[in-house]
Amino acid sequence: MTTGQIPNPFPVDEDAGGDDGSDVLRRRAARALQAVAFDTIGTGYAEAFPSKDGQLACGRRLLAELGPGAEVLDVGCGNGDPTVRQLTGAGLRVTGVDLSDVMLTLARQARHSGPHPPVLHRMDMYDLATERARSAWNVPRLGPAGRGTFDAVTAFFSLILLPQDEIPVVLGRLRELLRPGGLLALGMVETDLDHVPLPFLGRELRISGFLREDLERVLLAAGFAVEELEGRPYAPASTSLPPEEQLFLRCRRTG
Repeated sequence: MTTGQIPNPFPVDEDAGGDDGSDVLRRRAARALQAVAFDTIGTGYAEAFPSKDGQLACGRRLLAELGPGAEVLDVGCGNGDPTVRQLTGAGLRVTGVDLSDVMLTLARQARHSGPHPPVLHRMDMYDLATERARSAWNVPRLGPAGRGTFDAVTAFFSLILLPQDEIPVVLGRLRELLRPGGLLALGMVETDLDHVPLPFLGRELRISGFLREDLERVLLAAGFAVEELEGRPYAPASTSLPPEEQLFLRCRRTG
């Protein structure tokens, strides 16, 4: 199993972004544990969440506004199903990032139609649009050099793995990578939780969420206009997971 671009991608260093050392260690340790959890879950994730109707519908709305060859960043791409597959099949250029080696391996092994194979990187979403994209992950295009280069960003149920106070930070960094007027397709679970440990497919994950009115306020403050919001009830196939209300939002970068 690979461990990323360099031996230790989670050091406390000069790229800490103003946090003190304890905050950096806490954040990176939590993210490393999440990556291990998804490595263990592997194909079990797709089995527990087989229906992706809401996510596919959100993708279709993106495709209605994007032409062939458009550049899209998929944050938390997982095994690539369905978003990477859907967008590459429509002729878009997709860059995916995820922290799980196993999920990325599954995504790389999948067959993708379309003229542009996806480009997949192991990377912490918190480091997008920062110097650590280059120094820790060897992906300079997703650091400051990549600001304003993407036509759209998708983030389906990846931001829920962050504490509530880090979600606006990452949204702001995603906005930096978008061109003016660029699109954000976002999937979240409607719940008022802040990094609460919950059992998830035999592992424990810390999950966050917002009520829809609060989420809209967070997006507005991060520089996005919410153009469409749809709520869909969802019952996972796994009986160990409770039903949830999924939120799908299509947003546009303002300014």
